[in-house]
Amino acid sequence: MRYPVSIARKNLFHDRVRLSITLVGISFSVVLVLVQVGVYLGMMDNAASLITHTDADIWITARNNRNFDFALPFPEYRENRAKAVPGVASVKKLIMVWSLMKLRDGGSENVELVGFDPDSGAGGPWDLVEGRLADVKYHRGVIVDESSFSKLGRVRVGEYREIIDKRVRVVGICRGAKRITTAPILFASYKTAQELTPWLKGQTVFLLVKVRPGADVRAVRARLAAAMDREDVYTREEFAAATRRYWTFNTGMGVGFGFTVLMGLLVGAVIVSQTIYGATMEHLREFGTLKALGAENRTVYGIILRQALLSGWMGYGIGLAANAVVIHFYRAAGQMVWQPWQLFALDLGLTLAMCAGASLVSVRRAMQVDPVEVFRA
Repeated sequence: MRYPVSIARKNLFHDRVRLSITLVGISFSVVLVLVQVGVYLGMMDNAASLITHTDADIWITARNNRNFDFALPFPEYRENRAKAVPGVASVKKLIMVWSLMKLRDGGSENVELVGFDPDSGAGGPWDLVEGRLADVKYHRGVIVDESSFSKLGRVRVGEYREIIDKRVRVVGICRGAKRITTAPILFASYKTAQELTPWLKGQTVFLLVKVRPGADVRAVRARLAAAMDREDVYTREEFAAATRRYWTFNTGMGVGFGFTVLMGLLVGAVIVSQTIYGATMEHLREFGTLKALGAENRTVYGIILRQALLSGWMGYGIGLAANAVVIHFYRAAGQMVWQPWQLFALDLGLTLAMCAGASLVSVRRAMQVDPVEVFRA
């Protein structure tokens, strides 16, 4: 039957003010879901970026550590026990410690200092803009991520800064190592990181394990877990997931983002429901006439459902355009936003489902129309 589409379109465009309100509500919901989920995914990507970009199969941390940014140290001689486990090809030490950098204006800023092995590059920056990775071997050489400029000021290769009263020399600039904590991140050699934080002498924060070619990573992890009875052992994917879980659930971040997305969907559903219901009530006599002419209930339902879905499609299109503008400003402000195509597909499905669900109230009212009432008037 062809006429439901035509009738639905005419009903929808009959009152353009009402249609505009509907589209604003739907597009608001679309933008809210896309931006909030995109920002959340971007933050989770930042949270685990140093883990996922490190060429290590297995991470060893202090007992009960569940994230990268707040890990306790443990004796570095434990490295020898890990090296003795069958299937282990190499073990590298890695330090992540919080410190203070002095600013040009005399103030200071908390920084995350990562001490890595410059010979293997394990745990170091993965996208250098200036300088060379090996330059961190120079006395107190550090590489600064360009995302840190907003807090540290413009940093140039060759200039000197102070970390807790000790001069360091900037030997390189990297990018892509943003942290979820928003703290500036600096990379140095393992030796320099220990020198700048004397209380870490003889201690490491992580051990990065590379397994032998052909070895089963999970089998080696199980053997390491048995041997390293004072530490926790994760595969790279497990540690990245543990870090994301920590930031999602232990900080309340996941609840906050989830509640905002839910509110967006509810607001959109309420607006669509109200406008479709209003349009249905306005055309109640027309629906009664259709039924008097022999139209079945499913025909009436089809008209109302198509009104809702047409609204959903148009609102989604407007929402996509608005999302592009909002994301442009987010990224210009340095905020990482990740919106994979699956997110757009999911949001489209949610929007259409929301509109279809919102039309059910109107359907129920239209079903109750008695065709006889049309001829009584």
